[in-house]
Amino acid sequence: MNLALIVFFLTFIAVFLLRMPIGIGMMVSSVFYFAISKHPAASLDMVATQFLTNMNSSFILIAVPLFVFMAEIMNSGKVTSMIFSFANALVGKKKGALGHVNVIASIIFSGMTGSALADASGLGSMEIKAMKENGYDDGYTCAITAASATIGPIIPPSIPMIFYAMLSGASIGSLFLGGIIPGLLIGVGLMLYTAVIARKRNYPEGNKLPFREFIVLTFKSIPALFSVVVLLGGIYSGIVTPTEAGALAAFYALLVSIFFYRAFKWNDFKNVLINTVKTTGTLSLLVGCAYAFSYIVTIEKIPNLVASLLLGMTNNKYIMLLLINVLFLILGMFIDTMAITLVFIPIVIPLINALGINLVHFGVVIVLNMMIGLSTPPYGMLLFVVAGISGTPLKKVIKEILPMIAVIVVVLFLITYIPDLVLFIPRLAGFK
Repeated sequence: MNLALIVFFLTFIAVFLLRMPIGIGMMVSSVFYFAISKHPAASLDMVATQFLTNMNSSFILIAVPLFVFMAEIMNSGKVTSMIFSFANALVGKKKGALGHVNVIASIIFSGMTGSALADASGLGSMEIKAMKENGYDDGYTCAITAASATIGPIIPPSIPMIFYAMLSGASIGSLFLGGIIPGLLIGVGLMLYTAVIARKRNYPEGNKLPFREFIVLTFKSIPALFSVVVLLGGIYSGIVTPTEAGALAAFYALLVSIFFYRAFKWNDFKNVLINTVKTTGTLSLLVGCAYAFSYIVTIEKIPNLVASLLLGMTNNKYIMLLLINVLFLILGMFIDTMAITLVFIPIVIPLINALGINLVHFGVVIVLNMMIGLSTPPYGMLLFVVAGISGTPLKKVIKEILPMIAVIVVVLFLITYIPDLVLFIPRLAGFK
């Protein structure tokens, strides 16, 4: 440990304890390091060259603002409400129907946006309003909305998986396919839990549509649902790359909102652009700051040190996966998901490679792990989003969501120790 590295870590810890934005923390600590370091690779010219080279060659990063743009269009046009109506029609008269609708709508929506926060803030506001009007408890309503939103980045597309692919070199196509079964397992688990709670609390049944009305609604929903086909069909047919698919799907969503549902005006488009730029700007700042942070970590050989320390404890990959899962679950309770991805993933990747763990398998496991962090107290972002939308006290949401988190954690450990749950579909599709 040299002086520059000590100052680097102490500054980062101080910024974290002061609750400053994590991006600012990474930037400030990196500036202090470069100012006093004598390391030959720590010159600002070399860092700038490396940064520009790596960022310019990372074509896959362009997909991020495109998926953000698509999510904003979905939530601003009528697409989101059509998904909710279609899911409602599918569930019918089932006990606690709107709880099931919440989960099914999130599964459908996840195939379009790849963002948990987009699901919770857009689709979630509709779900919470409908459930509260039908007599569901406020805490449960918010909890199932937050828990089901975690499916968003698991079923393709997925913004966190894009960042993981950039950092690890794993195939983005394989990662997307690998998330399908885990995402569906979470959906099934949450619906089973909902069925038990609905009977226990006597939540209302849904309304079954007459067959003719169901067919009419289905046909109206097809343009919205077809965006999944445009996105994933384009990628796996080989017609477009994941980045190009993001642009294609965003353009398709725009056309559907304007010309089919006629629910997208100029002011809506302006707001979509503003929100997209804001979100992309925030993510870009995080990526830039995290690159400098990760560069320092790399040149100081910290990943190798961590790998050596952990391998000194055990070289059993199953125990190692348990340790990493527990570590990331704890980190997710206190640190933003994007910060965990950009700072800690590069540290553990050498360890994963040393143990011969499949990078696609590990990627899906770790993304699900971090999505759980979005719903875990005290700083789960989804908790604040749903509580803010509904005006429900946070402690009520936390009380209701803990059993749901337990359901998702069970799925996490299933996919951790049964890799075929992740790798079956990628291998079926011909990915290695």
